[in-house]
Amino acid sequence: MSIQVNNINKRFGDFVALDNVSLDFPSGELTALLGPSGCGKTTLLRIIAGLEQADSGQVLLEGEDASDTHVRERQVGFVFQHYALFRHMTVFDNVAFGLRVKPRKQRPSETEIRKKVGALLELVQLSWLGDRFPSQLSGGQRQRIALARALAVEPRVLLLDEPFGALDAKVRKELRRWLRRLHDELHITSLFVTHDQEEALEVSDRVVLMNKGKVEQVGPPQEVYEHPASSFVFGFLGSANRFHADGQVGFVRPHELDIITDLNSTEGLEARIARILSFGASARVELYAGNGIDAPLQYEVELSRERAASLQLEPEKLVRLVPARLRVFDGSDLQGVGA
Repeated sequence: MSIQVNNINKRFGDFVALDNVSLDFPSGELTALLGPSGCGKTTLLRIIAGLEQADSGQVLLEGEDASDTHVRERQVGFVFQHYALFRHMTVFDNVAFGLRVKPRKQRPSETEIRKKVGALLELVQLSWLGDRFPSQLSGGQRQRIALARALAVEPRVLLLDEPFGALDAKVRKELRRWLRRLHDELHITSLFVTHDQEEALEVSDRVVLMNKGKVEQVGPPQEVYEHPASSFVFGFLGSANRFHADGQVGFVRPHELDIITDLNSTEGLEARIARILSFGASARVELYAGNGIDAPLQYEVELSRERAASLQLEPEKLVRLVPARLRVFDGSDLQGVGA
């Protein structure tokens, strides 16, 4: 099912949650709604689901206006951050719930329900947990069951609101890869909200990056990362070093900034090493420009450990920073970008 939102506006009192947002979500794609807290991504998801009413604008599902369509009739599955499983029900009954509460004429037989739930538990690789209660499951298992329950009613659209936000880093990484594999198998139009840049870039077919109720950029993950439309996009999608000159700001990723020890060189900018941190096969070098007393500019460089060792780097050593790649934005375009 394709989704279109046209000129959606939403306020909560004086707070503008969505400001004239228009987007197309093609059928079968997995799209990440990415942005900082309060940017409007969850509000947009809830409006598409029918859980929230827009002040103005349209939601089209498969080309038909669904703005006034009840949430039950939208054929949307919704997965929340905190699982929303019924604690007094077994895993099996949680997954079966949506099927059992259907109107009598649409409700499958109990035999059909058992078959359907069994297949879904197989799909999420938890068939052996059917008789357990949510309190007996890990966080990752609960989220898989929540997804199975959402899929039970055969939705045409799957909406996920920070689905892995309550999980630890290792489980998050495992589950987001599992979600990608599951989507490739089912091909359901899916939108998921996240503030995790790595998660959005790794899992999605397309990224919608939002800020202050507006859409900053839409595109495939690699395109958005490599060709950011604004300084906000650049800064939000990873660490950014900033270089100021003539009312403009140049941005360089830590791995695109090199260090040379020849102080006679005219390349780059002179800086002093503050500290060197090693992690795995990489070394992160933190530096400052200026005398280190009067609000020095901070920089971060990511090198291989071999490269760092060959340069014989140490704290307080003077070096020069040379960018391998520089993106320049107008000085007025500095919304929300850290130094």
